[in-house]
Amino acid sequence: MIRIGSGAGFSGDRLEPAVVLAENGELDYLVLECLAERTIALAQKRKLQNPSLGYDPLLEKRMELLLPVISKNKVRLITNMGAANPIGAAEKIVELARKLGVSVKVAAVTGDDVFHSINLEENALEVDKPLSSFGPLISANAYLGVKAILPALESGADVIITGRVADPSLFVAPMLHYYGWSLDDANRIAQGTVVGHLLECGSQICGGYFADPGKKDVPNFAHIGFPYADVDCDGTAIISKVQGTGGIISLATAKEQLLYEVTNPNEYMTPDVIADFTTVRLREIAPDTIEVSGCTGKKKSDTLKVSVGYHAGYIGEGEISYAGMNALGRAKLAGEVMYERLKDDFSDLRIDYIGSTSVHRTSFSHNVVPYEIRLRVAGKAQTIENVAKIGEEVEALYTNGPAGGGGASKYTNEVIGIVSTLISRDKINTSVVIRESVKNEEKIV
Repeated sequence: MIRIGSGAGFSGDRLEPAVVLAENGELDYLVLECLAERTIALAQKRKLQNPSLGYDPLLEKRMELLLPVISKNKVRLITNMGAANPIGAAEKIVELARKLGVSVKVAAVTGDDVFHSINLEENALEVDKPLSSFGPLISANAYLGVKAILPALESGADVIITGRVADPSLFVAPMLHYYGWSLDDANRIAQGTVVGHLLECGSQICGGYFADPGKKDVPNFAHIGFPYADVDCDGTAIISKVQGTGGIISLATAKEQLLYEVTNPNEYMTPDVIADFTTVRLREIAPDTIEVSGCTGKKKSDTLKVSVGYHAGYIGEGEISYAGMNALGRAKLAGEVMYERLKDDFSDLRIDYIGSTSVHRTSFSHNVVPYEIRLRVAGKAQTIENVAKIGEEVEALYTNGPAGGGGASKYTNEVIGIVSTLISRDKINTSVVIRESVKNEEKIV
């Protein structure tokens, strides 16, 4: 039996749950999944500004906490915190290990960066337009699978750090390595994939993003635990959490996570397999304990998905609050003023009344009279100078707008757009670079 814990579900996730798992979870492997669609494009931008960066911004904080614990408890760590610079991340981990007096062997998985291999005249998957039409491209990273991670595991490394890898693959790789599954064993890999999918978002299967007070209550929510899975040789898994941690694992939390981000449950496509989630069986066998079995699969596709990041201009925002009687009326008057003054400069202009129409863009009950409203004005343009005008105009509402406006704020942000394409597997060349805290020598596997 192999036990795999999930210590992070996104880049900004909490730090301590992974430590709790590594310290008290009796794990064989700890996985930190920290890479979203836009995250790697932003990481590529940081690397362009400083070639030594490009890995996850919280890498140092996480590793300072985890390295002593995983060394003491012999837990192997797998993470995609390498983002745009897995080798730089490996070197930073070794540097931290030396400061902490911990010996560590780190394997960096490379090969997902296919910026110079994609065909710019290929249409994006989302729209019928060639990649070249989306403006300056920032990044192009293929979703690697278990095949790229296996040599790192076989190297005996304590920490395996990758760039863009499919989320479930981070969990399937140690299963395949431990049990010696064939890369062509579609059913076992599919079963491992569904387990990885249930674990990949960290606390979500334990009640995070699930709780709805009075309808779906989650106990001790402020101290929610993160999950682990005991996986047997055919991929059947028992998912639970460390005793004493908050949250709840139930059929309801498991089913919500099973369907999370799944467009076609009959064909959930990863670099490793095409999994059929409709065959999955979930069984609650004890409090906070779910058995997962039955997933089937078929042969993986001949292509890999590539996430392409591009510069999509800038967004300018301005906000100001109105409170008291007729708050919505005064906010709407301010919104009309903003529209009149900005409409000729921004073809893409949005005006929201937060507290009334900002989410659904309409009112479902005309009987509700909000006592406070925050006006938000946002627009998009190609230069930061243009979008700055929005915040300036909103700020001017202090004395040029309706009565009682206060708490104005303004922001400008670069927009990173994401589209997708496909690339043939034969264009991918992966490798593993080893860094060690004791020898600091490089090896290519």
